[in-house]
Amino acid sequence: MNKLNLNFKSTAAVCLVLLFTSLGIQSCKKTRSDISKALYGETKNKAFKDLQSDTFAVVLKKTLETKRSTLNNPKLITAFYEANDYEPVLVLKHLPEGKLKVINEYFNNVKSHGLEPEMFKASALNNLITKFYDKKGIKSKEEAYQSLADLEIMAANALINYSNAMQFGVISPRKIYARYYTETKRPDSVSMQRIFSVTDLKGYLDSIQPKDPQYLALQKALSTGFKDPKMSVEETQRVLAVNLERLRWKNKPTEDKYVLVNIADYNLDVIEKGKSVLNMKVVVGEGRNKTFTDNLVEYDEHDLKKDRPFTRETPQLNSMIHSVQVNPVWNIPQSIATNEITKSAAADPYYLSNNNIDVYKNGKIIEDTETIDWSAPDAGKVYAFKQRPGEDNALGKIKFLFKNQSSVYLHDTPAKAGFARAERALSHGCVRVEKPLDLAHALFGDGSKFDLIKKNMESNNPEATDLALPKKVPVYLTYFTAWADPSGGLKFRKDVYGLDIVLYTYLQRLSGK
Repeated sequence: MNKLNLNFKSTAAVCLVLLFTSLGIQSCKKTRSDISKALYGETKNKAFKDLQSDTFAVVLKKTLETKRSTLNNPKLITAFYEANDYEPVLVLKHLPEGKLKVINEYFNNVKSHGLEPEMFKASALNNLITKFYDKKGIKSKEEAYQSLADLEIMAANALINYSNAMQFGVISPRKIYARYYTETKRPDSVSMQRIFSVTDLKGYLDSIQPKDPQYLALQKALSTGFKDPKMSVEETQRVLAVNLERLRWKNKPTEDKYVLVNIADYNLDVIEKGKSVLNMKVVVGEGRNKTFTDNLVEYDEHDLKKDRPFTRETPQLNSMIHSVQVNPVWNIPQSIATNEITKSAAADPYYLSNNNIDVYKNGKIIEDTETIDWSAPDAGKVYAFKQRPGEDNALGKIKFLFKNQSSVYLHDTPAKAGFARAERALSHGCVRVEKPLDLAHALFGDGSKFDLIKKNMESNNPEATDLALPKKVPVYLTYFTAWADPSGGLKFRKDVYGLDIVLYTYLQRLSGK
């Protein structure tokens, strides 16, 4: 009897567990939306009257597979719909009350951003949205299923792309520029998936419009057909378009104080709290686009993996100025040693001594350099060269150091004549500054360190001295060929590195041109 009672209790317990498990599974199963009610209620199109959510899920899944190659972020989009039971989330949320039509308003206005509507498949999306709001636009249930899947996927892809474009730019600069080392934030899965949770579509699209005063000034110029006196309307529009794209990149300084070098403007500013407190001319690396034409010898338009810069171009980068060297020693790069120093030494036996250049082999100084055959093709590689501090040192009286993979820095120069020229792309890649002592003062401020810098720079017996900044200062080497001047009006500069041409080529390819 006890055994039977135990067996009965055990069996009953198992049944209760199975019952609760079954109920739990049913309660956890997601209830699909009534897509037929939502769509027919909005459109009054009978083709939407008896749609089944389960059937639509199959169609959407299949369409995602067939359209995968047309999506910019197929993994992210597919994963979202898989996790959300293959429901038409965007259409259900934004089709009612005609809210989905707002997409056309923004996509058709992208020309004011220097972009083309077809980057976002604006025509196809517009036609499909119009078709949905037409009572007779969709004829059958089969067409309703497919059109709904097409609209959902097209809207998701286009809205993500547009959202990315407005907030991060259309193109990643790291992918197109060989010498671009500036930290630049790009969209991630979290920022891209945000579009699916938006309830107020117009409010969201308004919120992501660029609002920086510089951007708005260039956008206004583009929209009103502004023409620079030195360029045609078409050229002006192109320059505005590429600089608008640059302004969309998330790579702008956020610090209260920083050093900003605009390579294309040959200019340096020390910025504090949004205003320039020191301005000076600079000489930058020699550029490839010396004639300022589209016919760049080292840029192949058919090879769009990356551009091909001239070896002396100053890179775009950001870093932290950590120290200075007063009366610096110049460790001459191998490229300069091979192409210039050894050739000068071969032509003039007194060249090295007259320019305070020491020669080293395997780390040891060569006392007698007159026995060396400087015409040998490998002389620049076999020997190392250092220029001692002094009036003729190529780095002048001071250099400003910051970590970077291109071995460039800001520095003084004995060749002051370069600052008088309008086009100042003359160096081997480093940035020569017009007012080195003023820059040192802006970085160090008043005090014993700056006094020592000033004293040592004026010394008749120069010795290399390293001094760390009391606080590191960010430095940004950028490239802008158009901007709004704080005093009013727009400023334009020539595309000395051909970077506008590279960027514009990519933008054209994305627009299908």
